[in-house]
Amino acid sequence: MYSFMGGGLFCAWVGTILLVVATATDHWMQYRLSGSFAHQGLWRYCLGNKCYLQTESIGEPQRRRLGHRGQPKAARDAGQPGWFSGCRARSTRLEVRPGSSTAYWNATRAFMILSSLCATAGIITGILAFAQQSTFTRLSRPFSAGIMFFASTLFVLLALAIYTGVTVSFLGRRFGDWRFSWSYILGWVALLMTFFAGIFYMCAYRMHECRRLSTPR
Repeated sequence: MYSFMGGGLFCAWVGTILLVVATATDHWMQYRLSGSFAHQGLWRYCLGNKCYLQTESIGEPQRRRLGHRGQPKAARDAGQPGWFSGCRARSTRLEVRPGSSTAYWNATRAFMILSSLCATAGIITGILAFAQQSTFTRLSRPFSAGIMFFASTLFVLLALAIYTGVTVSFLGRRFGDWRFSWSYILGWVALLMTFFAGIFYMCAYRMHECRRLSTPR
């Protein structure tokens, strides 16, 4: 039983670290603008050597963010190529409404943060599961830790599904040369780690229950 919990705890630690790194970094997507690479994350997007808040990106009303050349204000001030350069003919068709864009970013961020919190709570519960005397006799700690890790897996899956769907359907059409970057990949690796952590703790719970039922009272 303890070997399963040890393996689950290791996977949980790795998954939580990857979740935090993936949420905080700015390399979810990489694309090319005028021969140079740019990248974006959940909070910022970077053009050249300067980074701007994600609210300066897609989804803002044109009258607030676009100038006379169809460039974002922040990118125009920095002398960088705009998001809409070369796409004027398609700007109306590909424009994301402000409300839907805000919901898209907020949903992805919220699910990633919830996944990190669930993984952290699972680690705490998983560490307490090593104690022989359980404070809650009716609630198994390995089982509770497994549920928290599965919840973390569900939240990160929802975040990645939302980001993938919007990126492929919208941003992939706007940029001809683009790809997902390493922060996005770390999110999928974290999903696998939290899922295996839940599997390990559920195996430990089943082993503990089998031993408890087989022990004569």
